[in-house]
Amino acid sequence: MMTDISGEIKFKTARSGGKGGQHVNKVETMVEGYWQVANSKLFNDEEKTRIAEKLSNKINLGGFLLVKSQSDRSQLGNKELVLKKMNALIQKALLVPKKRKPTKISKLAKQKTLDAKKRTGALKKDRRKISGNE
Repeated sequence: MMTDISGEIKFKTARSGGKGGQHVNKVETMVEGYWQVANSKLFNDEEKTRIAEKLSNKINLGGFLLVKSQSDRSQLGNKELVLKKMNALIQKALLVPKKRKPTKISKLAKQKTLDAKKRTGALKKDRRKISGNE
C-alpha cells in the first residue's frame, strides 16, 4: 500500500549552505517539506497515531513532519528527494511488527544441557586435590 501524500505537503525553499561560490549564494535550491499529520485526509486515526509515535523526533511542536533536502543542485531535484524521503518515512512508520511467539525448549535440548553440565562437573571434580578421607 503506497499512499502518495504529495498533495498535502507544503514546500518552502531557502538558500543551501556549504560550498559552491556565487551560484549557491543567490539561488534557493534547498527544499523543506512540511506535512501536518493530524490534518491528513489520507490516513485514519489509528494510522495517524502510529505515524506520530514512530516519527516523533521529526515532528515539530506545530504537528508538522519536517523533511529537508539540499543535496541536489536544482530545486526540482530536491523537491523530489523530499517527497521520496517523506513517503519512505511514512511507509516505514506504518509497518506493524509481527508478534513474537515464545517457543519452548525441547526435552532433548534440556537433556543435552544437563549432560554437558554433568560432564563439566565431573571434569572439575577430577581436578581436585586428593585428600585422605575421600
